Amino acid sequence: MIAIIDYGMGNIHSVQKALELMGAKTIVTNKPVDIANCDKAVLPGVGAFDDAMEELKKQDLTAALTDFIKNGKTLLGICLGMQLLFDISEEAKASKGLGILKGAVKKFEAKNNLKVPHMGWNQLKVKASGCPLLKGITENSFVYFCHSYYPQPKDKGVIASSTDYGIDFASIVWQDNIYGAQFHPEKSQETGLKILKNFVDLC
Repeated sequence: MIAIIDYGMGNIHSVQKALELMGAKTIVTNKPVDIANCDKAVLPGVGAFDDAMEELKKQDLTAALTDFIKNGKTLLGICLGMQLLFDISEEAKASKGLGILKGAVKKFEAKNNLKVPHMGWNQLKVKASGCPLLKGITENSFVYFCHSYYPQPKDKGVIASSTDYGIDFASIVWQDNIYGAQFHPEKSQETGLKILKNFVDLC
C-alpha cells in the first residue's frame, strides 16, 4: 500500500490516478497512523515552501515522515514535496525544511532569455544508472516541469539525474530509501508513468 500524503498542497488526484494505473494500491491520508501502516509514501506538493511546512507541522506529519524513513520505508517527494526534504529554501521566509536530505533549495535566475518559472518539457541526463527509478529510462528522456526553485544537494552523489535550464540542476535525487523528482511524473506521459511503475515495483 502506498500512502499519498494529503496536507493540502499537492496534485493528489493526478498522482493517485497515475499510481493506480501502474498497479498500485493507494490511500490518500493525512493521518500518521495510516502512513506508518504503509510500505511506501508519496509526498506531492504544489505551492509555497513556508505554507507547506506550516501545514505539515500543523497536521503532525513531520515526525511521521522522519519516522517512516528511519524505519526503512520508501518515500518519493514530487516537485515541492522533493524540495521539502532538504534543509532550507531561498523561498522560505520562516520555515526550515525537513532536513532529511542535506542541502538547499535555490531560485532560478531569470537571465539569458530564460523564463522563471521553468515550465514545460525538458530532458533528463542520467547520473546514476543504478537508480531504481531510472530502470528502462533512456538518456535525454523528456519529462514535465513547473517550478521556480531547484534543489542543490550538499552531496552530489545523491543526484541520480540532472536537467539543464541555464544551470545543471538535480532533477532526481536518490539516497537509500529516499527519492525525489523535481518534475511531475504524473504529467510526464510514458516516461513519467515508467518512473512511477519503477517506484511501485520497489521491494
